[in-house]
Amino acid sequence: MLQGRRRLPDFLFEFYLVLGSWFLKFDPSMNLEWLKTGIGPLKDVITFLNKESKTSDVLKKQLIRELRDNLNIFHNAYKNNNSPDVMIDLLSNESIKEAIKNNFKFKKLKAGNIEPYHVHDDRNKKYISWDAEKLIDKIDEKIEELKIIKKMNGNSVEQVNNNISLMLSNLYYRMKLMADFLRGPK
Repeated sequence: MLQGRRRLPDFLFEFYLVLGSWFLKFDPSMNLEWLKTGIGPLKDVITFLNKESKTSDVLKKQLIRELRDNLNIFHNAYKNNNSPDVMIDLLSNESIKEAIKNNFKFKKLKAGNIEPYHVHDDRNKKYISWDAEKLIDKIDEKIEELKIIKKMNGNSVEQVNNNISLMLSNLYYRMKLMADFLRGPK
């Protein structure tokens, strides 16, 4: 220790450590404010997905409906200020698992790759040139990760060290990009 410097009493030092760790876990953005900018266009996307899900291909129909339903979860969670725990419980990737199990060709959802004109949010620029299968895989991975984190922490994400708000935000924007890709020109 440096000479001439006074040392904090142990109880104050411990108090600062506890206070600091609380601030590291505290996430004021868990209220879904990041979703505010995406709600308007989301209604149009959900309407499109409703129309698009009317197909004779059962797996394609299930995948589009699941995407629509998951986007609706974000929409309604924002409107009703639901907790991340409720959202994670409701998010589904069962159709993705079923499609993988049945060797579904994801190019049936949309052939080709994501182009710059599909991307409406700067954070999604890194997905330019990805195909539907690669993006669906990332969506599936994030839903699984959120569900596992919740299970590992007493069935709640309230006290976890992971940035759940950022993870949910990333998931939402990936799903919205997938919908924009499906809706966009060929």
